[in-house]
Amino acid sequence: MRNPLDFVRTRTVRIGVTGLARAGKTVLLSALASVLLAPEALGGKVLRARVAESGVEDIPRFDFGAHLKALAADPPRWPERTDAVSLLALELDVASGMGLPERTIRVELLDYPGEWLLDLPMLGQSFAEWSEAMWGRLDEPRLLEVTRGFLAFARGLPVGAEADDVLAATGHRLYVEMMRRLRAECGLSLLQPGRFLMPGPGGAPPWMSFFPLVGASGLSDLMRRRFEAYKEAMRESLVSPMFGQVDRLIVLADLLGALHTGPEIFADMQAALLAASGSLRWQGGWMASLAALAQLRLPPRVIRRVAYVASKADHVSERQRGNLAALMGALTQTPSRIGFGKNAPDQASFAVAASRCTEDFVWTLEGHPVSAVRGRLLGEERMSRFYPGEVPDRPPGAEFWAHPFLSMPVFEPARLRLGTREPVPNIGLNDLLTFLLGDLL
Repeated sequence: MRNPLDFVRTRTVRIGVTGLARAGKTVLLSALASVLLAPEALGGKVLRARVAESGVEDIPRFDFGAHLKALAADPPRWPERTDAVSLLALELDVASGMGLPERTIRVELLDYPGEWLLDLPMLGQSFAEWSEAMWGRLDEPRLLEVTRGFLAFARGLPVGAEADDVLAATGHRLYVEMMRRLRAECGLSLLQPGRFLMPGPGGAPPWMSFFPLVGASGLSDLMRRRFEAYKEAMRESLVSPMFGQVDRLIVLADLLGALHTGPEIFADMQAALLAASGSLRWQGGWMASLAALAQLRLPPRVIRRVAYVASKADHVSERQRGNLAALMGALTQTPSRIGFGKNAPDQASFAVAASRCTEDFVWTLEGHPVSAVRGRLLGEERMSRFYPGEVPDRPPGAEFWAHPFLSMPVFEPARLRLGTREPVPNIGLNDLLTFLLGDLL
């Protein structure tokens, strides 16, 4: 039920926009803002919209204008990837209905690092459990080329190594370097702690220098204490003005890219999405609130709506986009959500293209018509045709990987005309925003 005061005061809703690496988060956030700022947005439910002042927030402003200029350049180019938390506030005038005056809604779009979201499962782990899990992954044969240096250091430590800041700093440096290479060279998504890859504002405190270590020793005990300090800092961030005020959440992932890369990378992305969806368990239930209060901590606010979004839907034809959304839904429906009842956040899965850069057409391949797309590859003048294959509507089995996707091209974005208030050409953003804001409109 709406609070009657909502009709006379400005309601603020903060949408966290987060996602896995290389999913297109910066473009999505820019396109969402352009859709809301367009005349008669969301089918005319938004009467007027404007960029709001930042107010007293100490979060840096999302550079919306610079990103739109990149899409409007000649030739158009993709905006630079953002590497820090930022926020863009919009004010929307909406009709109240029932003859009541218009209402103003302040919508805050928070660019939130996906790496931080993937840290939340660590809250339920001990240092020993987390270390065992990390070492199990790092020992995979396909990763040894990258992980060998860190593993050699950790295994070469003397039995019963004493707590030592030099050893801790060396192990931490090797671990972070390895994480960066695992993301850049191996395409892994589920890398913890995420703040090692995307540090928060300000200098890193001394307890950030830790790494996974198995066995009992003075050094291991030091790592355990720093691990616990890290978890406590995460708990504090859940009720901080930055993340604690998030009311709705978008989790973005490039499923098509993972399907193309192969079964190992797809399995890693699946694990990352399961971790992201499962980690939202802290949002619901009175037991979690009681536990927080017993420790003299405020319980975090409830995230009311969560949208799991598969990006780059313009890389497949219209008839395949339903499968892409269904696949995202299959990857994020976890057993941990059962039993939440009415306290569970509403959730839905979508397939979108934040900046549409292709058009659908029918292509004849080996004498058979197939639904394909065509667009201009980045840096090229001519249009190219593209058919990646069939998108599965559930996690694929061995038969799918026997005939993998073709290469995933990088298309040039559609040209945006500045000064016209036209939204960025897109697929599915109206539906996504209607889901996130429908109860307020």
